[in-house]
Amino acid sequence: MPLAHNLSKVTKNLSKSTGSIHIKGRKFKQLNRATLRDKKLTAKRAKSIEQKENDMASIFFLQKLINDDDDFKKVETFSLAEMKAFVELFISRFDDELQQLREERRPGRPQTNRQQILEEKVKYDKRIYATGFKTPDLTDKATVERLRLWNGTTGGATVMKFVLLTKDMQSLPTKEVTMDE
Repeated sequence: MPLAHNLSKVTKNLSKSTGSIHIKGRKFKQLNRATLRDKKLTAKRAKSIEQKENDMASIFFLQKLINDDDDFKKVETFSLAEMKAFVELFISRFDDELQQLREERRPGRPQTNRQQILEEKVKYDKRIYATGFKTPDLTDKATVERLRLWNGTTGGATVMKFVLLTKDMQSLPTKEVTMDE
């Protein structure tokens, strides 16, 4: 069975041959497979990057919250209720802008693109929070210190301990979640 090549390698090999490519020919099928493979990999890569950006946004929000607020600067660990409050604050971060967009819209007019995007983000975050929102374990002293000193990269977030928080959770789980999950 031949090895799968990336699209640039297949096109390079096909450009060496003289003449045109027939639609039912072997070279055309090879080029088609490479193109489909490249599209699939690009879509998977984009989805992975988007997921990492969403995770990093919540971590960055938490870092900014505990570093900038004077009440939280001296606190070493946080309770489950405080962690839930932080997640709910993160979910409601677009509420003011959404309310303003709703008020500016005239009756009978469709939603703006910005309003649709923000409502989808809030709806997605609420669904994730109901099923399990991955957040740094702020009950752990070492994780809080690492979060305060975090440089904003995905590599820097791997040393933190994560937990899955749900809306109706009463106590923290014993199993920790890694950054990759």
